[in-house]
Amino acid sequence: QVQLVESGGGSVQSGGSLRLSCAASGNPSSRYCMGWFRQAPGKGREGVSVVCDDGLTRYADSVKGRFTISRDNAKITLYLQMNSLKPEDTAMYYCAADPHYKGRGYALQPDYSYWGQGTQVTVSS
Repeated sequence: QVQLVESGGGSVQSGGSLRLSCAASGNPSSRYCMGWFRQAPGKGREGVSVVCDDGLTRYADSVKGRFTISRDNAKITLYLQMNSLKPEDTAMYYCAADPHYKGRGYALQPDYSYWGQGTQVTVSS
């Protein structure tokens, strides 16, 4: 079992920055891949960025060059540094983890076993 708790969300103006954190507990082997997903009102959940034990790192095209994912070696904390935020980044952001290998073309799909409760990010223009 894995528990995930997000923090760091908030309200910022366009162009601002936020750093999200996800504190993980439970079996580290259940966290082969960890990532950030988001869901805006009326929209489906989409992958933002993921990192896996095999070194795979993926970003959604919409955040490339602005967001950076990282995690500590013990896989206890996952981070998402978000710079140059835009109003379209407004969403609930979720931390997720999964024990399985995910191919490059699949890692950003929201098919993860464990999810946090989410943290709200609001970007105003």
